[in-house]
Amino acid sequence: MTAYIPYGAYWSTPFARWQGSFSHLHSIEFAAHVAKSALAARSLTPETFDFAAYGMTVPQYRSFYGTPWFTALMGAEHLAGPTVNQACATGARLVATAMGEMAVSGVETALIASGDRTSNGPHAYYPAPDAPGGTGQGENIVMESFNRDPFAKCAMVDTADNVARKLGISTEEQHEVASFRAEQYAAALADDRAFQKRYMEAEFPVPDGRYRKTVKTLQGDEGIYPASPEKMAALKPVMPNGSVTFAGQTHPADGSAGMVLCASEARAQEIAPKSGPVTQVLAVAQGRDELAHMPAAPIRAAKRALKVAGLEIGQIDVFKSHNPFAVNDIAFARAFDLDWKRMNNYGSSLIWGHPQGPTGLRAMIEMIEELEMRGGGTGLFQGCAAGDSAMAVILKVG
Repeated sequence: MTAYIPYGAYWSTPFARWQGSFSHLHSIEFAAHVAKSALAARSLTPETFDFAAYGMTVPQYRSFYGTPWFTALMGAEHLAGPTVNQACATGARLVATAMGEMAVSGVETALIASGDRTSNGPHAYYPAPDAPGGTGQGENIVMESFNRDPFAKCAMVDTADNVARKLGISTEEQHEVASFRAEQYAAALADDRAFQKRYMEAEFPVPDGRYRKTVKTLQGDEGIYPASPEKMAALKPVMPNGSVTFAGQTHPADGSAGMVLCASEARAQEIAPKSGPVTQVLAVAQGRDELAHMPAAPIRAAKRALKVAGLEIGQIDVFKSHNPFAVNDIAFARAFDLDWKRMNNYGSSLIWGHPQGPTGLRAMIEMIEELEMRGGGTGLFQGCAAGDSAMAVILKVG
C-alpha cells in the first residue's frame, strides 16, 4: 500500500517555547482553528475528506472525545476516526494510520493533524482504594514523562547519555552538531523566512482562548536562543557522569501541524492547492532499541523502512530527523556511514523545539519542500519516541 501527498496540502504553525504565546490555548481547539483556516486558504472543503485522524500526546480538558471533536470544530462533522498517541513518533504514526485505512476500508482522501501543548501540562490523580488509607498516586504528566520511564527507570536524557557512552560521543561533538543545526535553521530564515513561508503563514495571528480576537502576531518560531559556542563550552552536563548539556538537547514547545494524504496519484493531483510535484509515501516502519537507548532506535526503524522500500541508504537524497538530542544524529550518521552535516537542512526539532505530536509532521513537510527545491528525489525521515522506540518514513517527490 502506498499514499500520495498533494503539493502544498500541509501546514504547520510556528512552534512556541513552552509557557509562551500558545500556552493559553487548548491544543485540540487550537489545532481545529488552525486546520479550518489552512484548508480554506488551500480551497479544500471538509467534504473533500472521507477520513481523519488526530494525534496528541498531552491530555487536555475533555480530550477523551479526540478526533470527532477536532473534526466537528473545524466543520467536518461527518468525519470520525481514531485519536493517535505514539509520543514523538505520532506524526509518522498518523501517516501509517491513514495508509492503513486506505488499505482496509477504501478511504480516498485523509486529513491527519496533530497538536500538543506541553505548557501547563495536566496533573492527574489516580485513586487507589486498596492502598494504605486509600491514598492514590499523583502525576505531573509532562514533567514526569520527560523524567521517568516507568520500565527503564530513568529520564530521557539518561538514554542519550547511555548512547553517547556506548559510542564514545563527546560533549564537544554534540555541541558541534548543535551549532551546525542552528546554522541550518538560520538558512530557513534567510530572505525574510522564504523557506518557512512555503508551508507556514508569514504572520501568524495568535487568538485569545475564546477565538474572538487576535492577541498578538508571530513571525516565525518563538523562543529560540542563538547558538553560542562560547556559552556551550561553559555548560556542565545535565546528569552526573553524563555528557549531554542543555545545549545538546531540544526544548519543549507548543504548536500544531496537518497534512492531506490521498489513495491515488490522480486524486492528489486533482485536489492539490498549488502547482507542484506529488509526493509518494514509499515506506513507513518502526523499531525499538535496547533498554534505555532511545536515541539509537531510529537506526532500526530506518533499516526496516529502507528494506520495505527496496532502497539502499545511498539512494536517499534528503535526510530529516526528529533529534531531541544531538546524540541522535551522531549515532544515526555513524550507523550508516554518513556525514551528519548532510542531515536536517533548514531546521530540525533540536532547534525549533519539541511539541511532541506535531514534531514529525513538520519535519516531513520541510523534507518535502527541500526535495521540491532540488527538483525531486527521495527523502528519509526518522525520529525516536518514548520507550526506546522510533519510526521512519520514506517519501519520494516527483
